[in-house]
Amino acid sequence: MEDVSVQRWDENFQPDEAAIRLRMGQEGLSPFQWSNGPGDIYPAHSHSYHKVIYVVRGSITFGLPAKGTTIQLNQGDRLELPAGIVHDALVGGQGVVCLEGHW
Repeated sequence: MEDVSVQRWDENFQPDEAAIRLRMGQEGLSPFQWSNGPGDIYPAHSHSYHKVIYVVRGSITFGLPAKGTTIQLNQGDRLELPAGIVHDALVGGQGVVCLEGHW
């Protein structure tokens, strides 16, 4: 089984939605946007597809119950979540806007 991976934004500028969409397009992804308000919670669940998420604004913390770890994502950060990985999430205090694509 593949593992979860995180990439922090590595450019010398703060990313905006256009920059992230461009990067996702270069990865062969067709992103869609979603957002949540401060403190929103996603209970533990998994997906049947490989998911890539970039944070456009705000922050979100993903939990990996099987490992007992969390991953905080901020503006520009990328999370790659293979199919079948159980995860939960807690949205940060300023809410979050993300772009997501699937493989």
